[in-house]
Amino acid sequence: MAAFTLRINGRSHSIDVDPDTPLLWAIRDGAGLTGTKYGCGVAQCGACTVQIGGATLRSCSLPVSAVEGREITTIEGLQSKEGRAVQQAWAAIDVPQCGYCQSGQVMSATALLQRNSKPTDRDIDLAMNGNICRCATYVRIRAAIHQAAKSLEG
Repeated sequence: MAAFTLRINGRSHSIDVDPDTPLLWAIRDGAGLTGTKYGCGVAQCGACTVQIGGATLRSCSLPVSAVEGREITTIEGLQSKEGRAVQQAWAAIDVPQCGYCQSGQVMSATALLQRNSKPTDRDIDLAMNGNICRCATYVRIRAAIHQAAKSLEG
């Protein structure tokens, strides 16, 4: 066990865990932020997606020791204009069904719009490729991303 100070959503959290503990569990159990979900445990489904320094990363396979001192943003701390636009579009289009994957989907969609303010369908498909939705709401996810992009214009 070791003490780590994690900067999550603009707040410092002191967490005592093994250095190899996946960041996901430090976020959920150590910081008490449960919006980031456990899906597969091998960084393939995207349910555990967070942003670290603006990049989307899978927290289920990333050791906590690799992120100490870096700014971590979870779904609970998503406050960027792109993040708010994505969340509003998600609600307006009624994207979620079961909702389990949605925090990871929203985090990835937000990062896409931060990189590319006018994504094509292909851009969206490539950016969202690592996010699995068992309910198959992919058409609504794409529509919501386009709506969010449009709301950010002007």
